[in-house]
Formats: sequence, C-alpha cells, structure tokens
Amino acid sequence: MKIILDAMGGDNAPAEILKGAAAAVSQWPDLSITAVGKEAVIRDCAKKNGISLDKIEIVNAEEVIEMCDEPARAIRSKKDSSIVVGLRLLADGKGDAFVSAGSTGALHVGTSLIVRTVKGVKRPALASILPGKTPFLLLDCGANVECRPQMLEAFGVMGSVYMQQVMGVEKPRVALVNNGAEETKGTPVYVEAHKLLKENTQIHFVGNIEAREIPQGGADVVVADGFTGNVVLKLTEGLAKFFGAKLKTMFKKSLGTKLGYLLVKGGVKEFKQSMDADEYGGAPFLGAAKPVIKAHGSSNARAIQNAIRQAKLCVENDLCGVMAKNLAAQTESQEG
Repeated sequence: MKIILDAMGGDNAPAEILKGAAAAVSQWPDLSITAVGKEAVIRDCAKKNGISLDKIEIVNAEEVIEMCDEPARAIRSKKDSSIVVGLRLLADGKGDAFVSAGSTGALHVGTSLIVRTVKGVKRPALASILPGKTPFLLLDCGANVECRPQMLEAFGVMGSVYMQQVMGVEKPRVALVNNGAEETKGTPVYVEAHKLLKENTQIHFVGNIEAREIPQGGADVVVADGFTGNVVLKLTEGLAKFFGAKLKTMFKKSLGTKLGYLLVKGGVKEFKQSMDADEYGGAPFLGAAKPVIKAHGSSNARAIQNAIRQAKLCVENDLCGVMAKNLAAQTESQEG
C-alpha cells in the first residue's frame, strides 16, 4: 500500500511530517510513503534530524499553499504545490490515499476538483472523530457551511459507512444536531433533513440530538451543516484544553493533592488520552472518490503517524467503494 503525504503542509513541516512517516513505515511493513514537497528541503531536514527515508519516495513540488491563500485561487494558480501535486498523484492512481496537514480550504477544493467525488455527492464533508462517553463521528466539521437537506441525509449515510468500515461499529446510531428533540424543531432545512434521515432504510437514525447530549454517547454519527459542526468541534476542543488545565492546576495545589495525583495517575493519563485529538490523527473528507485525510495544522509526528493509520484503514476496508454503493442505493431508492 502506498500513502501520498504532503511533506510541506502544517505548522511543523517538514520535520514532524517526516518523523511521522518514518514511524509509520517502521510500524507497518506493507506500507510505503510518497512524500511530496521541496526535495532539497526534505532531504536536508531528514539529514539534520537523523530521519530515515527508507521506504519514503520523494516527489518534488516547489510551491506551498499557505494558510492565508484563497483556496480556489491557490489550487488553480499553484499547480506545483505539494497539495495539488499530491492530489493529482492520487487521482492518477499513483497512490492509495493522500494525507495533508495543510490548508483545509485548499484541500477541500482540490479534492472536489482533482480527485472528484463519488456519485451522489456534490462536495465532500469533513468528518472528525471526537471524544465522548463513546467516540463519535461529527460531520460536517466546516467544509460545507450551508447544506441542503439532501446533503445532510448523505452525511448520515457516509458517516454510518465510515463507523462501520473503519471504526468497527456494527450498527451506528445516526443523529441530527438540533435545538430540540422534537421532529418539528430547527430551520426548514433541518426539519426536511430529519424527514429524509428518518425514512432512509440504510441507516439507524435515532432522531435529533441536542448539543448537551452529544458527549454523553447519544449517537455514533452526529450530522450537522459545516457551520454548526465547526462550532461543536471548536467548543469540544476548547473544553478538552480547559479540563486538562484545570486538572493540572488542581493536582499542583498542595502536597496533599500531589500525593492524591499519584493514586489516580493511571486514570488521569487515560482521561488525557481520550481527549487527545492526536490519538485519531486526521479527519477524512467523506464522499471523495479516493481517501483524503486532513491532519490538524499543528500535528506532531504522532498525529501524522495516526493520520496515516486512518488512511491505511480507509484503504484496507474499501471505504470509498462501500460508500459509493450505499449512496447509489440511496439515489435509486429516492428515484424509485
């Protein structure tokens, strides 16, 4: 299996990207990496940091799409950027999946224009695994700010397939974010989306879910438009940092609390791991014709390695193929 990796994307590129790649090929012998970026910079960085490039092929790309670049313009004008070159390699069958910690907007536009989407999906949705009583998949996390009811229905199908194929959840519960549990709650778009999701026989729809119920394990797939989903995502990330800081302050308060920490150290470590986004590594663009994984812009080597693991699981479980079949069945059902 070959994973294409954007070596220039993110705050810590290329060093942490290359470290993550080296760790991945070391852990999974059947894996090889194509690192895309400025070859001279990549080789120099690897040499200075003692990073092995064994099983890592380099494809030169002299341009970099910056976070401040307008996404659509950047994809069209920076043809020799690591994102565009990497996506073209994927579209041309030169690899099985693409991973990048670069610009989310550019990756979204590039995926839509270069890799394309499966039939029935106009624009891919950014999905992210988030911590809760049980981990859940949230989509869309910001790629599609405004959505039609049919798009929200497709998100439910795609999210359900992902949780089955990649996360091993046998019968994922799908819920729609809303300001109340009643079917009539929300905007006209959400009322219609609820109706479509409820009538869809491919998914296990459990109805609307209020924000306070999301972390309590009320659903395995949480569906929202990109605006709402991004608010939920950022709030969850902020609360995770807040609770982590409060715990640290509490245990440092006195000698007694420090001793208490020693008694619950294992539990605290487990809690921190459950709230750590690096454990999941990346967010897939669901609906893309081939696996595209967006890693966090501040990803370290461990996060990149886990993003590569996400890509590997998507390929191994034929995520895009199964998703295409399910969406085709949904379309046939609607037309029938």
